[in-house]
Amino acid sequence: MTTQTVVNPAARPSTLLFPGDEQFWFETVRMFGADEYGGGSFGEVMAVSARIAAGDYDSWFEAWNAMADRIAAEGDRQFARSHRISARDSYLRACNYYRSSEFFLHANAQDPRIGRAYDRSVACYWAAAALHDPEIKPIAIPYEGTSLPGYFHRAGEGVRPLLILHSGFDGSAEELHWGQARAAVERGYHVLCFDGPGQFGPLHNEGLVFRHDWEKVITPVVDFALTLPGIAPSCIALCGISLGGYLAPRAAAFEHRIAAVIANDGVYDYGAVHVGRWPEGVRDAFLTELRAGPAPRIDRAMEAAMMASPVTRWAISHGMWCFGADTPSEYIRKTLDYSLAGGIAEQIRCPTLVCDAEDDLFYNGQPQQLYDHLTCSKVLMTFTNAEGAGAHCELGAGRLANARMFDWLDETLGV
Repeated sequence: MTTQTVVNPAARPSTLLFPGDEQFWFETVRMFGADEYGGGSFGEVMAVSARIAAGDYDSWFEAWNAMADRIAAEGDRQFARSHRISARDSYLRACNYYRSSEFFLHANAQDPRIGRAYDRSVACYWAAAALHDPEIKPIAIPYEGTSLPGYFHRAGEGVRPLLILHSGFDGSAEELHWGQARAAVERGYHVLCFDGPGQFGPLHNEGLVFRHDWEKVITPVVDFALTLPGIAPSCIALCGISLGGYLAPRAAAFEHRIAAVIANDGVYDYGAVHVGRWPEGVRDAFLTELRAGPAPRIDRAMEAAMMASPVTRWAISHGMWCFGADTPSEYIRKTLDYSLAGGIAEQIRCPTLVCDAEDDLFYNGQPQQLYDHLTCSKVLMTFTNAEGAGAHCELGAGRLANARMFDWLDETLGV
């Protein structure tokens, strides 16, 4: 058991483009980071940001949607003239821009802008996927009477290790392309990306919400993976991003065909993330009220917090949608099931990498807790602000983070 830590702390980076709005700034950093694998362009992100007013969700949508429409149309023109590489690149960026455009609209799940942007994002990604060599194949994974959407990124011929990759609270299977999928393909891994319940595809298309027992999701995914060509059954790794840092370890505790797991960033107790922000003097009383049923006092407190904090405003609004909750307190109550306590973390047998971003906006302290409870072979890998990698899930520093994570995975699997 080892700990890998890069020690060189730095001051918290400022919110350069949206002072006082950490959530808008974080999502902009997310778009800058996508540039590293073709999901964005620095100049385009700057041009869009100049047209957005901090805290104004409509202006966010309008600016990103307009850029997405323009780039998608450019991709269509390029494809019509047989400029396949240019069209591929345009479609990739348009996919991400559409995804980002609807990001802050989920307080009203019936908003027609959401469905149109999501459908356009997927359509652009399918167009880009078909222009890759080897072609990235859309897949449908059988799951409880329906199917989970995803993609099979084939690294080449022959039997190879497989990385199963999923996002977390607010990502999409398409976004995983520039998240870690292509980084894995570059290193010789086949990659199976998918959206589970609560994530973009099943949530947008069928209203499927999150479930805490993620092994019930991963087991059918592994079953499906073993039907794919060129998969080494003893070399199947699993990586979960953001809230996936809880979901993937939870699944690995019960699904022992997983040979290695990466939690980026690690999450031990998702409910504690929310409850821990409540004032200590009222925390116990709030928890008692929360568990008893409707909690109007907590709803009022959460609504006030949403007014005061851009991060809380977005997180609670989106959380109510993807967890299937009618009120803020119902959402918080549902998060209490998302814990690896009670000996669950200790059931993980495979080698586990827990990532920890120094300036994590959402899960600060959670990776260490997960690491401390693991009894398997384990590594805690810390990323810092001084490296430009201190943001949640190292967004904006993908090349650096992927190098370290995949070097660990190579060595762990003996690739």
